[in-house]
Amino acid sequence: MKFLKKTLKFIAILLAIIVAALYITDTDYLLKAVRTIYLTGHSTAYLEDYKKFDNQSIAGSSTPQPWPNHKNYNTVEATDALKKAHNDWKSIAYVIIKNDSVWFEEYYDGFNANSKTNSFSMAKSYVSGLMFKAIQDGYIKSIDQPVCDFLPAFCDGNAAKMTVGDLSSMASGTNWDEAYYSPLSITTRAYFDDDLAKVMNGLKMEKDPGQAFKYASGDTQMLAMVVEKATGKKLYTYLEESFWKPLGSENETLWQVDSEDHDLVKAYCCIASNAKDFARYGKLFKDHGKWNGKTILDSTFVAKSITPRFSESPEYGYGWWLKKQFGKDFFMMRGHLGQYVIVQPEDNIIIVRLGHKKSPDAGVGVFTNDISLYIEEAYKMMRK
Repeated sequence: MKFLKKTLKFIAILLAIIVAALYITDTDYLLKAVRTIYLTGHSTAYLEDYKKFDNQSIAGSSTPQPWPNHKNYNTVEATDALKKAHNDWKSIAYVIIKNDSVWFEEYYDGFNANSKTNSFSMAKSYVSGLMFKAIQDGYIKSIDQPVCDFLPAFCDGNAAKMTVGDLSSMASGTNWDEAYYSPLSITTRAYFDDDLAKVMNGLKMEKDPGQAFKYASGDTQMLAMVVEKATGKKLYTYLEESFWKPLGSENETLWQVDSEDHDLVKAYCCIASNAKDFARYGKLFKDHGKWNGKTILDSTFVAKSITPRFSESPEYGYGWWLKKQFGKDFFMMRGHLGQYVIVQPEDNIIIVRLGHKKSPDAGVGVFTNDISLYIEEAYKMMRK
């Protein structure tokens, strides 16, 4: 009995020392990481982790516009290769929208058409669009306006040359490290820290801005801070009034924030919504910024978004990923675990896939093989 008491006392003291050390070294965000991710059996963020964080609500439209079903709705089964992919990579939604009508939809693992799940980095496309909307609304002069005009922490040295467009095109030149699985990376800190602005303002310059593409979630987070400063509005409010309601979204959505006190959205990720509401943003860009004939976003901004900035990095524009397949140009929103809204404008096709996993990584920012499969099998189905 005495031995047990001594052991428990030792463990309690050890835990107290560890917790104190985390606070002293400013790594106490790891406590939240352990509590919300690792103790739930996960090694990284997961689809429904938004329930473990603070969120702000974004209202659906007061006049929602449900997607109509295509005349051939669900008349073709998924291919065997697609069924295997859904099983192997644990899809929860797969939707094909053809000519602005739902041609095929299936949901898996207990999820349904209205289930909320984490967008992860698909949110980046929304943030970039909000930057262009802020330019359209007169809050930001152009993509060439210095970040320093909005964020004083980036007014010295090379940082003073950084533009708003550099953030949208992932060319900030900062030392952001896109490491999802390291508990000590800035990416992990940003996900769990309760003062995200402080984390971002501590970034340092690694190279000249505007010279090359380097995938960095921190660029999108800084861009969100710029848009909030420029507009004087919280980003979740600006999304609601600029896109979510005007596009006739059927469901309320949630956007994670760092904490109730600081109320800064995790802009590089973490919009909790569903496949068909995510697809609306793809339709907006497919239709050159118009929704039901009304201009929501100027077509020049749409064209800029889906055009590569750097010739040596043809896979990225301003907030959108770009891919060639079958000799066709696709643009897409992409998320950490295989969240995709894939658009082919000439064929009037939108493919949405959400799930727990994707095919094995080929490296940060590199297209994984599952993307090609989801496109190829959708076209096979539509040819039947």
